[in-house]
Amino acid sequence: MKQTEPDFWVLEYVTVTKDPRTDLVVAIGGTEKAADILQRTGGFLSAPGPRGDYHRLPPGLPVEQQRWKATAASHALLAAGHSVHLDPTLNMLVAPDGEREAALRYLAGLAKRAAAATTSSEVAEVLTEIAAPVHGLLPLAREVVIRAWIAASDFQGAAPAGEPDPIARLGSTATSMSEAARAILHARNHAARPAQRPATTSPPPSRAQPAGSRRR
Repeated sequence: MKQTEPDFWVLEYVTVTKDPRTDLVVAIGGTEKAADILQRTGGFLSAPGPRGDYHRLPPGLPVEQQRWKATAASHALLAAGHSVHLDPTLNMLVAPDGEREAALRYLAGLAKRAAAATTSSEVAEVLTEIAAPVHGLLPLAREVVIRAWIAASDFQGAAPAGEPDPIARLGSTATSMSEAARAILHARNHAARPAQRPATTSPPPSRAQPAGSRRR
């Protein structure tokens, strides 16, 4: 008997998220009942889209108002029986330091993985998480240092003559972080190679003794 796929009411699923290009809070999906809840509870507005109407909050709202309205509308939808995905950055009920705690747990997990590694390939996987060119921890931290350096330079100005400029040293620190990432990636590549067994050396052939010495 051929098993058939179950029917899902896809339109009843609602996704509430923040568009990274426009910073608008948008709600996609849902029935007319969901649209009514979005408009009444969260103050969402209907807007035409390339694949049909969707809902969004008015532009220019402060971040806290965006979060409050998105959270209120999402929980009202849940209470009415709709399935909702709410962007965690918009959820007012998430603890403010939740992302930081998640990052600390992630780092602690990497340390445990490195300590428990039983092969060099497992070590290479941990080093990849640290120094991958785009999403590695060290390149991301370097980006933070660079942005902080630029912002601090605008605020602080140059240091007094004859004194070392700690803000200017952030630039060289970012360079050092890039060099460290390259060194870690080099080590990662080395660890990722299959282990080569050392070649076994056979003992040198024994020299034949002269005939005269054998007769002695």
